[in-house]
Amino acid sequence: MIIYFWLFLVFVVGAVVGSFLNVAIARLPMEKSLLWPGSRCGSCLQPVRWYDNLPILSYLILRGRCRSCGQRFSPRYLVIEVITALGFVGLFYLEVVENIHGWPARPHEWLIARNIFPVSWWIGFLHHAILFALLLVASGCDLQGREIPLGLTLPGTLLGLVLAVCLPWPWPWSPVEAAPVLAPNLPPGVQWQIPAQQLAAMGGRGFKEGIYAWPVWGPLPAWLAPGGTWQTGLATGLAGALVGTFMLRVIRFLFSAGLGKEALGLGDADLMMMGGAFLGWQMVVVAFFVSVVPGLFFGVFQMIFRRDNSLPFGPSLASGLMIACLCWNWLGPYVQPLFFWGAMLGFLAIFAAVFMLAASFVLRLMRRGEAEEGSPC
Repeated sequence: MIIYFWLFLVFVVGAVVGSFLNVAIARLPMEKSLLWPGSRCGSCLQPVRWYDNLPILSYLILRGRCRSCGQRFSPRYLVIEVITALGFVGLFYLEVVENIHGWPARPHEWLIARNIFPVSWWIGFLHHAILFALLLVASGCDLQGREIPLGLTLPGTLLGLVLAVCLPWPWPWSPVEAAPVLAPNLPPGVQWQIPAQQLAAMGGRGFKEGIYAWPVWGPLPAWLAPGGTWQTGLATGLAGALVGTFMLRVIRFLFSAGLGKEALGLGDADLMMMGGAFLGWQMVVVAFFVSVVPGLFFGVFQMIFRRDNSLPFGPSLASGLMIACLCWNWLGPYVQPLFFWGAMLGFLAIFAAVFMLAASFVLRLMRRGEAEEGSPC
């Protein structure tokens, strides 16, 4: 029964956090304080009493209206609180209860069997829950005003770098436990390019994944080896932040040059910078391509329900980051041979840049042709 207690507790904490996220979504774009003044009705300006500010419950009891003047509140407040609460529960169940990342269990097997989980697992869950909350605020701001405020992404990036220093790869594994074992007849360093299952079949062992799933590079340079130091963590977080922001800025430049008009926004690059500080550069690259799938969903939703052809890309990128994080055990083996092979990585980067520029230019020509055909004689 204790597992239900944990799930209920996480749900309540998520709902409380969601209530604060609503404040952040409303105030950050206007550069207002998140702490002062307290919550108040936007119509009659009366302060919201504490018993009318209970997450989820107060909205349902008051039927989404102000107790003083009866003004209807946006359903966004309820939606954000519910999404945060359910998101925290889902994240906790996958990362702690199911341990999908394979974080070390020894010597806590006896406690885990009784649903009492190691502190390191709770820290890993908290790390990703903070990222989830930050991404939810960024998505809410982008949907509301087509803007992702720097007042969110810059502090979020700094927080991610601090966590990267405190939780360096391969934490919570020890560097000895996490180090890959070379298979017979393989030259040194090649084991980083071979997925763990394939390396095991060859007589070796792949590297272990920690809270930060992968290090900045493999094999680690001499000044970072053997891992588990603050230098390793800082390098991993910095590489993630830099790759996240520069990748989106380069893509923005290429598409803008090809289309002849501005494409994407700088806020999207800042969002990926923040995500990279929390997850590392490899996940950020994969997350960008994964985000295409939720992007299609958000695009259809915008056209059907909001009659809007414009598509804020922030929610899609945020979804891609969380999908990449939670599915890395399945996605990682497919991309591992590329991300630790410098020559192939450089070739793919150049190929992708040329392809994006050419594709956006072709799209520009197609739109120009359609406009000329539709113009009167």
